[in-house]
Amino acid sequence: MQFSAKVSDISKQRSACAIIAVDAKNRLGAAGRALDEVSGGVIGKILKRGDLGNKLASTLTVNLVEGPAERALLVRAADGALNRADFRKLAANSAGVAKDFKNACSYLTELEVADADTAWQAQQLALCAGLATYRFTRCRSDAKDNPLAKFTVHAPERGQLKAVKHGVEIGAAQAAGSNLARELGNLPGNICTPSYLAGEARALAKGNAKLTTTVLDEKKLQSLGMGAFLSVAKGSEQPPALIAMNYKGGKAGDKPVVLVGKGITFDSGGISIKPGQQMDEMKFDMCGAAAVFGVMRALLELQPAINVVGLVAAAENMPSGRASKPGDIVTSMSGKTIEILNTDAEGRLVLCDALTYAAKYKPEVVIDVATLTGACVIALGSHATGLYANRDSLAQELLAAGERTGDRAWQMPLWDEYQSALDSNFADIQNIGGREAGSVTAACFLSRFTEDYTWAHLDIAGSAWHSGAKKGATGRPVPLLVEYLLDK
Repeated sequence: MQFSAKVSDISKQRSACAIIAVDAKNRLGAAGRALDEVSGGVIGKILKRGDLGNKLASTLTVNLVEGPAERALLVRAADGALNRADFRKLAANSAGVAKDFKNACSYLTELEVADADTAWQAQQLALCAGLATYRFTRCRSDAKDNPLAKFTVHAPERGQLKAVKHGVEIGAAQAAGSNLARELGNLPGNICTPSYLAGEARALAKGNAKLTTTVLDEKKLQSLGMGAFLSVAKGSEQPPALIAMNYKGGKAGDKPVVLVGKGITFDSGGISIKPGQQMDEMKFDMCGAAAVFGVMRALLELQPAINVVGLVAAAENMPSGRASKPGDIVTSMSGKTIEILNTDAEGRLVLCDALTYAAKYKPEVVIDVATLTGACVIALGSHATGLYANRDSLAQELLAAGERTGDRAWQMPLWDEYQSALDSNFADIQNIGGREAGSVTAACFLSRFTEDYTWAHLDIAGSAWHSGAKKGATGRPVPLLVEYLLDK
């Protein structure tokens, strides 16, 4: 989709859909009044009829006979300044309607938003428009893409045009990255295998001088001593891969941020097999890896002057005569031995070796992203990503990035008192704790392999996909991570 920003005279701007705000007292802003005037007053008459709902972010499409716009999309705002969350509702709801038209121009930047400028508003409008246009069509014979091909954000004043353009660029890149993550997450496990992800990583780097891709195959993983990683892949016919995507936008000596994504392309649970109900959703167990791909895609669009490494630990967790068994003990790349009490706690096994490998880049920061625990879903539901960090300053930066984008996280405890739940009678550590605090003890497990650098863990088990009628990957936490990286 094409995004643009301009100072748009609504009385002359041709569009299939002009998005305008109506406050709680049915008053139009400057753009709305101008459009109403050139369209014969039809908008005002519709408002007097009370057809636009009173609920914040309610929408109503009005067909126009006169004037340059074919339609006016009315969006209910508030009487006075909005907060950021409410503005995002307006942006998302209006985009959800506008996606059905070939082009749209949003004038919602005229609204006042507390603690936010027009650049932030433009970013949110572009992000929401980009997300709204996504539709999974890869495996359908009758599916069509959403019609919206061009989205323009209005700059209220010429002096704001540069800021609005910058906001649109960021929002569009975040949307493109999120939609790539959604596409990879939505692909079925018989298509999206570790080898498929390796091919996608190579394709992403092709023709991009700032990005190089390296794929470590099973033989290389063995030579590196990644016994934990390899233990997960043993039961599958699909070979594992550790994929490294290296974006070099900064100076050669600048330390990189390393992102590590869990890429279990299908998680049956292994010998500790999952129940059959909703097992199809275990194709989403690679959404952490998909998010890393999405971030790298956004970086290629924005070209920031930073260094970022994206590591994807890709494997399939299947039961077979070769699969790891409960009670098996494996040796990780770090040298720590691990007693596998549950083969369905496999994500931490691939991640621990990838986190050890991450140290080779001498990173400034390492952040892993993983659909790690059902316990996090119970704790936080689908609204917030679980955040753990061994430095509070890093946690605060990530939380702030989540608040700015609406891709929110919530900090969870990483206290020493939880570590004893991982004590084993037979190895250095066991791969699960007890029934209590499952998300916390999973993070504690990972922390054992990240002691030499600044690290954060994002548990996206609740936020990475929707179930039910809206089943599908969300693309989170791509906006959060891109925002964090751009602020560095």
